[in-house]
Amino acid sequence: MTLPPRLRRLPSVPGPLPEPLDRLDVRLARDPLARLLGLAGLRTLPPRVGLLLPRTRSVHTVGMRFALDLVWLDGAGRVVRVDRAVPPRRLRACRTAQAVAEVRTVPPRTASTQGAFEVEERLGIAGSGAIACGLAATAAQHGDVLLWARSESSAERARGAVAKWCSKLSEEPISERVTVVSDLGELAPATFLVEALAEDRAVKDPVLSELGRISGEDAVLATTTSSLSVTELATASGRPDRFVGLHVFNPVPKIALVEMANAPKAVEDVRGRARALCATLGKTAVEVPDIAGFVVNRLLFPYLFSAVELMEQTGLEPTAIDDCMRLGAGHPMGPLALLDYVGLDVSKAIGEAIGSTVPQTVVELVAEGHLGKKSGRGLHAY
Repeated sequence: MTLPPRLRRLPSVPGPLPEPLDRLDVRLARDPLARLLGLAGLRTLPPRVGLLLPRTRSVHTVGMRFALDLVWLDGAGRVVRVDRAVPPRRLRACRTAQAVAEVRTVPPRTASTQGAFEVEERLGIAGSGAIACGLAATAAQHGDVLLWARSESSAERARGAVAKWCSKLSEEPISERVTVVSDLGELAPATFLVEALAEDRAVKDPVLSELGRISGEDAVLATTTSSLSVTELATASGRPDRFVGLHVFNPVPKIALVEMANAPKAVEDVRGRARALCATLGKTAVEVPDIAGFVVNRLLFPYLFSAVELMEQTGLEPTAIDDCMRLGAGHPMGPLALLDYVGLDVSKAIGEAIGSTVPQTVVELVAEGHLGKKSGRGLHAY
């Protein structure tokens, strides 16, 4: 394992830890800590140390490439933070550590890991847009991925988008792990199939029905919908007992949240595998009710649309409103820029789904084909 140049590697702890480091309130026992310090030739810990714990098969893996738990300690050996399922090749992001020790021995299974799912998934993604490509690149850090695009032109764009993301995520050619296909039937070998198409039942339903037909008996089916009924999409798939909603956020490689909406007939095996897959991808799955917009969009889009209405009422420039919210409220992106980033067509569909009034400016821009950043013009010009 190659560590970033700024990190100094400590020797590995030679023996098993007396207790697993799987909770934030756990304390390192003195003996392994003393061994760690002794092997490193240190008397005290540096201000921050990261322990890399290889994940066991009791924790979900993709393509047999194990992820790691990165446990941060302070100078007294207290656990101050745990980063779950950190891909080994993303250690260059760990810039705040002064030293990293890799613990090669795996803690024994405990009550917290008993019954965890031991399925090795192969991810199949139906779609070639921003969400689909971002998800494929994220999963490529862990194993092989199948991605379906409707046409050869869409497939070429998807390959380019995946390659661009993969080059940011790893120095190795992980984009080679993503196979882009144009025949939906080629997703059949996947054990976890994710539909990531436009927010339109007329688009999603036929694809979900076909995925339900070709998928294996034990396969899990999922949708990345941000606003449609997971229950109704599960019914469309013909496999409601094997279905789950996983609303990932754009850009997928950067945003840690996944809103997980369970189909009412989904069995516990499906729910557990979905939670485990999210953990492997470094995401935090929060279970939410199957209501339009779930939690984030239900709260977010009324705010975003109110910014458009303010612009309409006052004549303020989009940059002025965005600057106010970025600099005054500490938001990383202004509301109008965020609408453009999401896509005005997608934003309009979400607004209609959650029962929020879509501003006339957004309606007109969508009708004119000005969809935001992806089209070169929206509320801002790009």
